[in-house]
Amino acid sequence: MTKHSGDSGADPLVQAARLQHEIAERLGIAPENLIFDFRDQQGRVRLDLVTVNPKHGQSFLFQTTLGESRIDALYAMLHYVKTYKEKDQSFTIQWALKGEKELHTSYFRAANIFEALEKFSYGRDINSVIIFSVTLNPIA
Repeated sequence: MTKHSGDSGADPLVQAARLQHEIAERLGIAPENLIFDFRDQQGRVRLDLVTVNPKHGQSFLFQTTLGESRIDALYAMLHYVKTYKEKDQSFTIQWALKGEKELHTSYFRAANIFEALEKFSYGRDINSVIIFSVTLNPIA
């Protein structure tokens, strides 16, 4: 495990909870609208941070990080959360669920349009939605 400041002997579960809380707080998203999905990936820990939109109940990938442990993956995610607005471009995707008339607008930060679409389509049958537009937002 990579050493991080403040790690000295901390209970890993408490440390993970603290990091998850800080990530939620920095994003301004209620903890119940965040899913921290940990998986083993070739001997490392992959963390997919998924957001749930409370308005329409759909989930989207926020970001994926890797680490030697859950704590490392959480620290990598915290680092991303602290810096993503400076690194990634902002995209708007307008979409609807097939068979429904309501148009939804979702926002993503990604390196490019393909990554934004990957984050949008994460964990869903892409045939269940209609994408009307994907727009690169102007730099603010």
